[in-house]
Amino acid sequence: MLDRTVAPEIKEVEEVKFIYPKFEKVTENVPFFWIKDVPNATARLDFYFDAGIIRSRSLIASITAGMLFSGSNVKDSTTFHNLLDDAGAYHDISVTHEQAVVSFYGLNEQMIHIFRIFEEAMDTVVFPQSEFEEIINERKQKLQVSLEKVGVLAQRAFQKSLFDQTDYGRFANLEDFDSLLQSEIVDFFEKFYKKGLVKIVLVGDIPQNDVNDILNQSKKWAISHVPTFKKDFVNQSCRIHLEKKDAIQTAIRIGKLLFNKEHEDYISFNILNTILGDYFGSRLMKNIREDKGYTYGIGSFVSELNHTGYFIIATEVGSDFAEKTIDEIRKEIEILHTDLIDEQELDLVRSYLLGQILKTADGPYATMDLYLGVQNHGMDLEFYNRFIHKIRMIQPMELREIARKYLVWDTLNVISVG
Repeated sequence: MLDRTVAPEIKEVEEVKFIYPKFEKVTENVPFFWIKDVPNATARLDFYFDAGIIRSRSLIASITAGMLFSGSNVKDSTTFHNLLDDAGAYHDISVTHEQAVVSFYGLNEQMIHIFRIFEEAMDTVVFPQSEFEEIINERKQKLQVSLEKVGVLAQRAFQKSLFDQTDYGRFANLEDFDSLLQSEIVDFFEKFYKKGLVKIVLVGDIPQNDVNDILNQSKKWAISHVPTFKKDFVNQSCRIHLEKKDAIQTAIRIGKLLFNKEHEDYISFNILNTILGDYFGSRLMKNIREDKGYTYGIGSFVSELNHTGYFIIATEVGSDFAEKTIDEIRKEIEILHTDLIDEQELDLVRSYLLGQILKTADGPYATMDLYLGVQNHGMDLEFYNRFIHKIRMIQPMELREIARKYLVWDTLNVISVG
């Protein structure tokens, strides 16, 4: 019998024993990943399409995604959504620059039924003009509100500074809604959804016959080629301030083009980034939030694309403190160039990062998400064990060299709006 008066032994995290998803091919270019062992009756089914923002002009990708269940000549959008509700399904559609993902959550026994509703919606959707006009008006109003926010304006300006003159640096403007045609949505759907399926993902204990049915019926949407994405982005530093009349806060974005998981310094830089600004006890939080009181929150992050990535520091501060905040951010970065991180701080960050990895590897859904995060870069789950090893072994000297190599102030884009 377990003696609850004795505390369990504390052990250092050395590696995670991952359960790998089952893999098979739907077609030559479309993989299927499945984790069947789920300790409850729930499931998630994801369909990945080559239908990201970069595949057409502004708005088309997001409007098309928003109209996938807009209705056919027989069933309207309300009917399709009621059918999903009756099946106990929750669905989500996300669109990034490089892909669109349609996800369904429900009970195992209902997943084949949920798929049939999705299949019918995909096969019969006509993008009714009335629904088109409704979503155009709704999205236009939302954008109008968003463009009043300094944080939105700063993020758009930052993205444009990184990816200017490429499809990744394009954003929707209010006037774009007035020139958008319903026929463009139909054309985009036919090209990038009906012939753009690139991956299927399943988490859940679904009967094999149902899985076979889903895969067989999905083949008709399969892409006929391997999608390609832009490479060789070039970082060009800049300092931009955009005036926003009557704004009481200034949004700040500072960063640069960097790299993704494929780069040899990715893990080391992520550890450095955590120290700088990627957890609540980070140096930026201690300085700018706790000590100076300039903001409620500030953070630094690493974001990834298929062939690149970028580093960004983001915050909003009172407009009177904007330049002081930028000066303090620069100061914290330059301290990383000169002073070695002490062992006490590094041990704290080690413990935090190891805990985060264990947390994000907890359960089949989390494991699948971790796997998808590396599979796209031709890696497997051992990437995270290499991450664990690096966390445990990295030394202050290496972190200082990483800072000197990648966090040079004159190479950073500094954007402020307020």
